[in-house]
Amino acid sequence: MPSKRYKQALELVELKKHYGIEEAIEILGKLPKTKFDQTVDLAIHLGVDPRQSDQMVRGTVPLPHGTGRLVRVLVFASEGSEAAKAATEAGAEYVGYEEYLKKCREGWTEFDVAISTPYAMAEVRKLGKVLGPRGLMPNPKTGTVTDDTAKAVAEVKAGRVEFKIDKAANIHVPVGKMSFSADHLKENTEIVIETVLKAKPASAKGTYLLSGTMSGTMSPPVHLDVKPYVRAA
Repeated sequence: MPSKRYKQALELVELKKHYGIEEAIEILGKLPKTKFDQTVDLAIHLGVDPRQSDQMVRGTVPLPHGTGRLVRVLVFASEGSEAAKAATEAGAEYVGYEEYLKKCREGWTEFDVAISTPYAMAEVRKLGKVLGPRGLMPNPKTGTVTDDTAKAVAEVKAGRVEFKIDKAANIHVPVGKMSFSADHLKENTEIVIETVLKAKPASAKGTYLLSGTMSGTMSPPVHLDVKPYVRAA
């Protein structure tokens, strides 16, 4: 049963209409407020087949204005190593090796991003059943398997976000908070769209960018007009 606040929000959104990004952000700003600062999510539906390995779409994108949320970082690095010291100095919340391997094996996932040194990955890979389904497995393609732990921590703390297509060919990326200015939300949103367009697989045929929506954590989706981006691709 939708809440009273959600019903009020629905009255302000034409679900069958497709809005430009500026107008969509304006509508989100007019929706009934919540007691917390909602995350603004961009959802993109792509014309690819995720079952085909050569049509996987994933990558990272640095948001110019960050995500507006605290990013808790776990770094797998041998205790006392230079990589561990650098990660701690860069602001990682959790740094270690054996201790965190054990915690993760037991199901602990109270962090947002995991980074690993190449050496530590020999054991971290074994955590696939715990980290994989939650999108937390370090990966060289996203810059989270590296000896330069300080740089990796700094980038994710500054607002670098990962994106990966799901089984339904959708990508979800946080692009800020409801409290962000309209300009900051727009700039974050547009750079995500541009980056996803650049990540188009060579084997993808037909229209690549099919549709998109923006929504708050507790708001109805606002459908975007993606035609300008399709023409620009």
